[in-house]
Amino acid sequence: MDVLSGKWKILILWELREQPRRFGELRRLVPGISEKVLVQQLRELEADGVVSRESHDGAQPRVEYSLTQAGLELTKALQPLTDWSLRYLVRV
Repeated sequence: MDVLSGKWKILILWELREQPRRFGELRRLVPGISEKVLVQQLRELEADGVVSRESHDGAQPRVEYSLTQAGLELTKALQPLTDWSLRYLVRV
């Protein structure tokens, strides 16, 4: 449960489920998260082994975040929770 603790981790994982994302993309896709908190959450997810950070050198260096195999399996486990929330969101 520590892997998912925090307000933002599930949202970050959800945005990474389909493709790797750059930091700026994640910041736009997770509205309301501050840069500081996003950095902190990504570091924790990386330390927990569910997110991978890859640096690309070049004319414009960039960093991409993606899910590891464990992260992919975790997002699959979260799918039923997502389905439930979509069904009952109006009631709650």
